[in-house]
Amino acid sequence: MSINVRGFFEAGTPRIVTSQSEERSVEQAQRDIYDSHRHRVFSLAFHMTGNELQAEKLLTDSFVRAFQADPKPDSSIIDSALIAGLRVHFPLTLTVPASISASDGMDGRNVRRTDLEEAIRELPPIERLAFLLRDVEGYSPETIARLVEVSQPDVTQTLFSARIRLRSILADMEAERAA
Repeated sequence: MSINVRGFFEAGTPRIVTSQSEERSVEQAQRDIYDSHRHRVFSLAFHMTGNELQAEKLLTDSFVRAFQADPKPDSSIIDSALIAGLRVHFPLTLTVPASISASDGMDGRNVRRTDLEEAIRELPPIERLAFLLRDVEGYSPETIARLVEVSQPDVTQTLFSARIRLRSILADMEAERAA
């Protein structure tokens, strides 16, 4: 934690005295940063891991890394810290793109949220992360490319592949339910 300090010399003895109000101000600013980003970070961590305890650990580790990097981290520093934590758990490397099938069986039908969440968990890690960042959180392909350290065309291809896989997985779920 970074604290603004003022040096005072009292009674001939050198001492550094911190202002309690300055310390509280820094702590409040860090709480505000945490509060404004924690839901997004936890949500991404949970959807990547599928486990609340792992997501909580990723959340904590991400903020520890972010606050170590900068006392007042912005969203890009926090996101980079999260991605670093995810790399420990998942190989965030490009995969073979999904093949396009002539009929995916979805034909504009509504999808249940639970089915979509289950289908997302079945995606390869890089496709899952790209899909969550773009289609759930609204990140631009340029931002995703910078975060996961791949080219923008690779992000576009990964997103396309993720959507094709999702359609296929959801169609298979629907076919199993109908049988």
